[in-house]
Amino acid sequence: MAPPAIRWDRVERRYGTVVAVDGVTLTIDTGAFVALVGASGSGKSTLLRMVNRLVPPGAGQVLVGGADVASGPAPALRRRIGYVFQHIGLFPHMTVAQNIAIGPKLAGDPPADVGRLLDLVELPRAVATRMPAELSGGQRQRVGIARALAPGAKLLLLDEAFGALDPVTRDALGRRLRALHDELGLTTVLVTHDMAEALLLATRVVVMAAGRIVADETPGALLAGAGGDAAQALVGVPRAQAARLAELVP
Repeated sequence: MAPPAIRWDRVERRYGTVVAVDGVTLTIDTGAFVALVGASGSGKSTLLRMVNRLVPPGAGQVLVGGADVASGPAPALRRRIGYVFQHIGLFPHMTVAQNIAIGPKLAGDPPADVGRLLDLVELPRAVATRMPAELSGGQRQRVGIARALAPGAKLLLLDEAFGALDPVTRDALGRRLRALHDELGLTTVLVTHDMAEALLLATRVVVMAAGRIVADETPGALLAGAGGDAAQALVGVPRAQAARLAELVP
């Protein structure tokens, strides 16, 4: 049997007296689309960043494809993992094409097919020669996703990647991400504080509070009332918003 895509095994992380992640064990199978949801400070981003060694666990072990992430050089690990975060981090002095191609170039791999990657994120190929400052926030985030996919990674991590986008752009990009997940056969982990986004995009929703996992359910199960009080408090937000909107209809 093939090992899971990711496994956190009794991982902990403390910052002084603050416990950010408290003894979490979690397995994500290859091909899954998992949303990590929770309020600010719940530990979800810290847990995600352990996967590509941006944050080392203070205790426990993180495995990717059955191998301890601490067992080899970090650059080699990160070439196997696509990582997208809220502030994108495009190099402002490089064109879009240069930004997308930087990973394979640094690794000495064959050049990235920039045109194909732009097609995948639904950007016109003409933007390849533009600078990041010439793009909208949504376009820059699409470039960020293309850059994450350029090395051929099958594991994609997104840390509040859509948090700075307007609602229309955020919805469109979320839909495209879900389609890419299916088209490319990715394993995707999305950190978000938006429960509606998690329910609409993921096949599995993991809820964190105070550094611990308090619910691990399918979207359907959460909507049916599963997951406990903390999870239902988050589900209740979009549900209440939908009810209030319905009241506005004459």
